[in-house]
Amino acid sequence: MLTVLCYEKCSTCKKALKWLDEHQIAYEERPIKEKHPSLLELREWQEKSGLPLKRFFNTSGKLYKELGLKEKRQGMSDEEQLALLSTDGMLVKRPLLVGEDFVLVGFKEEEWEQRLESL
Repeated sequence: MLTVLCYEKCSTCKKALKWLDEHQIAYEERPIKEKHPSLLELREWQEKSGLPLKRFFNTSGKLYKELGLKEKRQGMSDEEQLALLSTDGMLVKRPLLVGEDFVLVGFKEEEWEQRLESL
C-alpha cells in the first residue's frame, strides 16, 4: 500500500491525489501537518529515495523562510537536518509518496507515472 503525506490546502498535493484517483491507484492519505514524519521515517525515506537531504525541505514554505534555513542548513549535519525536519511537517516538501521500496518527493507527473506504471 502506498502512503501519501500531504497538506490539505496544498494545490500540488490536490493534483497528486487527483492523479492517483484517475489512475485508480490505491493509497492511504496521511496529513503531514498533524502526523509529521518521525526522525526514523525521514532517515529511512531519504535512504530509499537516494535523494540529497535538501530535496526533503519545503524551501518555498513560510516556516523555512522564517527560520532562515537557507543559510542555517549549510552548517548543519545530516542528522541535525533530519532532526529539524522531524519537528514540523510544514518543513517537509510535499507530497511525499512512500512505497515499499521507493520514495518520491514532490509531484512530477512523469516521474510518478514511470515509477507507478508497474503497480
